Formats: sequence, C-alpha cells, structure tokens
Amino acid sequence: MAAPQPESKFIELKPFSDEMIVSMGPQHPSTHGVLRLELKLDGEIVRDAIPHIGYLHRCFEKHSENLNYQQIIPFTDRMDYIAAMNMNWGFCLAVEELLATDEKKFSGVPERGEYLRVLIGELNRIGSHLLSFGTYGMDLGAFTPFLYAFRDREKILLLFEKICGARLTYNYIRVGGVSRDTPPGFIDEVKEFIDYFEPQIDKYNALLTANRIFIERTAKVAVMDTEMAINYGVTGPNLRGAGLQWDLRRDEPYSIYDRFDFDVPVGKDIPELGVVAGDCWNRYKVRMDEMKQSIQIIRQILESGLPNGPIQAEMKAVRPPKGEIFSRSEAPRGELGFYIVSDGTPKPVRLKAKSPCFTALSALQELSRGLMVADIIAIIGSIDIVMGEVDR
Repeated sequence: MAAPQPESKFIELKPFSDEMIVSMGPQHPSTHGVLRLELKLDGEIVRDAIPHIGYLHRCFEKHSENLNYQQIIPFTDRMDYIAAMNMNWGFCLAVEELLATDEKKFSGVPERGEYLRVLIGELNRIGSHLLSFGTYGMDLGAFTPFLYAFRDREKILLLFEKICGARLTYNYIRVGGVSRDTPPGFIDEVKEFIDYFEPQIDKYNALLTANRIFIERTAKVAVMDTEMAINYGVTGPNLRGAGLQWDLRRDEPYSIYDRFDFDVPVGKDIPELGVVAGDCWNRYKVRMDEMKQSIQIIRQILESGLPNGPIQAEMKAVRPPKGEIFSRSEAPRGELGFYIVSDGTPKPVRLKAKSPCFTALSALQELSRGLMVADIIAIIGSIDIVMGEVDR
C-alpha cells in the first residue's frame, strides 16, 4: 500500500469553469531567465503550466563537433553561467575519463591541480547558492537578502578575478588540470573570506529562513516526494530537498572528494514550522546548509595545505582514443552529465550534455497544478534553474 502523501496547499478545481491562458515571460523577472510559461488559469488557480524553452539556445552540442576539446571549454561557461567553474570541471572530467583509457596518453591530473579544482569548485558552489538565496527572497518580496547576498558573492568574484582574470565565464579548469596557479596572497584571502562568511549564513537564516512570511509562502507548497523526483530525473538540492541523501561527491566520489569529511543536508518535516520534506522551503534550506558544508571542505584544504608541484598534466595534444564515455559530476544545481563519442581525432564526433536544470524544470507542470499564480513564483525560485543550461 502506497504511503500517504504529505499535506499540500492544493486547491480543488471546479469541473466547469472559464479558462484563461496567460503568458508569463519570457521577460518576467521571476522566471530567472528567458523562460515562458503558458498558464491556464481558472481565476487565480493554475490548471496547467506549460514551459516553453529555447529562447537561449546556442547550438552548443553541434558547435562542439567542430572544435577541439580545449576550445569547447569556454562554451561550457555559457551553460550554467552562475556556476561556470563547475561546468568547466564537469566537461574536463569526461574528457579525462576518455583519455584515461589509454594510460600512455594521460596519467592523471596533478595533485595540486586537483586541490585547486575542489577549492575553486566549492567557492563557486557558495557563490551560486548565494545568488539563489538572494533572488529567491526578492521573488517573494524580501529585498534586503538580495543586497546582502550580492555583497558577499562579490567577494568570491574578486577571488576568481585574481586567479583567472574573469568574473563570470572563467575558462579556468582545463583538460589535465587548471590554467593558472594561485597568485601571491590568494590562499590567505580565501581563509579570510570563509572566516568572515561562515557566521553570515546564520544571519541570513535569521533574516529569511525563519521569517514567518517567507515560511507561509513556501511551506507545503509544491511538495515533490522522492518518488516523483526520481521519476523526473531530478538531482542535486531539489532531490535532497525531497529527503533523499544522495550526493555524487560522497556516494560516487570523483577527483579527490573522498579525502574530505562533509555532511549531505536533506529536507525533512519540521512540524513546529509547518514545513514538510520536498516543499519549496526545504529545497531552499538545503542550499543554505550546503554553503556551510562547502566551507567545511575548503577549511580542510587550507588546513592540510595545497601540495607543491605542477597544476597541469603534460600532454602534447588532447586526442582521446576511439570510444565513448558518460561522466557525471555534482554541480550546484544537480548532476551534470557529459556524453562524448571520440573517433581518435582532436574533435569529438558527438557531444551531449545532461542538464540538471532541464530535469528540474520538467517537473514544474505537475508541481504547479491546482496552486495559485503567486505560488508559481515560489516554485521556480525553489528549483533554481538557469536557462543557459536548460537551452544550451
């Protein structure tokens, strides 16, 4: 017998009613990009919400068939441009797995390069979740969190600017390692940032997470249980917000993540707040908790010290052997996958990206039926999509 579903703010639809179709977007500020939703409304009640995507399509996968592997990396920056370091990393992992099938061509990423990847990747995860926190608060009427979030995200962008010269699209992680070593004083500045930022998270939780109005807008809204999340292929914070403790960094570790201790936050029922696992509030809260875990990983790197040595593997050219590979990594918005087919030349025959934002958006239609128009804003912000990754 199926387990009873948690209580949700669901409004029964009248069998006979007038229906109005409204386009929300693609210029609507709360759609987090050029997304258009075709809303079928019965008054304020949403009978259906059909996403229309493709406004940001850049033909990334077809372009990649005409570029060599290192030239593709800047194109990955434009997928999830809020977490471009993680996009670079996910693609490079796939190419390196393909290269590793021939040990004569590739012996692995140097130790220092791996530590720099984890350090930068976790900083980018914090920056991504900060943007999600700030914009979500503003979507629901709280402007102050937006200012604080962007103030602290700016500190991360300044660190990125020092290490690679860019603030948004980095092209920093390369096949075989990273493009540049740390400039003088960089590690001290990272330590200074995390010492400053860790207590800020508690302030943000007091400001927004525990705010009664915010809880009313997000508690028991658009409940996605684990079965629904798995059926839609939802991953990352949206899956963990549903209560399933699954994180590739811990459960199928890549790079050097198996060397670090960290927890995997999950959504849960909190009766005193009126929230249930899988609702908008829990999807948001998982991201807030993940920032603390990223700080814990960064602290372990700083305490152990970056090993000396090269930052890039010695390779004459990136020319993987014939074969195919599918590689996954844990990006801030979920599992990012790359499928590559190689014919032994410097260019891939086929490249396919699996977007965690695309799978999260696919659940929107089912999540929104029977809710109010205002709840659509709460849902979109809680699943935290970036349209550059959805459309590619």
